[in-house]
Order: sequence, then C-alpha cells, then structure tokens
Amino acid sequence: MVNDPISDLIVRIKNASSAGNRSVDIPYSIMKHSIASVLKTRGFVEDVQKKGKKEEKILEITLPVRERGMRPISATRISRPSKRVYIKAADIKPVRNGRGLIVVSTPKGILSGDDARKENVGGELLCKVW
Repeated sequence: MVNDPISDLIVRIKNASSAGNRSVDIPYSIMKHSIASVLKTRGFVEDVQKKGKKEEKILEITLPVRERGMRPISATRISRPSKRVYIKAADIKPVRNGRGLIVVSTPKGILSGDDARKENVGGELLCKVW
C-alpha cells in the first residue's frame, strides 16, 4: 500500500517519461484522475482513460511522443501528508517562466495555477510540473 498516492502518480509519470515509455498504468482514484486531467489540458499528458470495473480499476495515462532533444517530464510534490502547503490566489506565480504548471486543490476542484488565479480561489499546492 502506498502512503502518498499523489507522489506515487508523479513518480510513475516521471519514470515512464524518462524511460521513453508511451503509457503508464496507475491504480485509479478520483483525485489522480483529476490531476491527470489537468496535465492533459496543459499538454503534459496526451490521454487519460479509466479502465476496469469495481475493485480492479486502473488509470491509463498516455504520454506524448518525445522527439529528439525533448526533455522528459519533470515534477515535484509540494504539499505532503506530513506538511501541507496552502496558498492564496494572489500568491500563485508562474512556474518556469510560464512553461510549467502548478496543480492546486481548491474548493472548486483540482485546478491549474492559472485557472485558480482566474477563479480567484486558493488552496493546497499539490505539485509543480515542467
């Protein structure tokens, strides 16, 4: 059993991207699906699909094809189970001069940093992806 499922999601995506794999399978949860959907809208992930039934559900994440010279996906977990990090909407800044993405858990759901700033809601910082 994994103690931090969000860190597990991030590490599996990073490892698959570094290894050059086209897809990665992850145990399904609604939170992971929401985070992967945010990554999909920003182009870090090509496709997200829920497969299986009942207890055997998995989340299949298809990664974009890396061309020569493209860097693999990098990400870091910000808020951990032992140390939660919260931020106001006004304090959300761009990641890597706008080339990256920050994922925020807000009262309106899981949003990217830009969307959270537009909606004027803060929340828990989950991860940075670039």
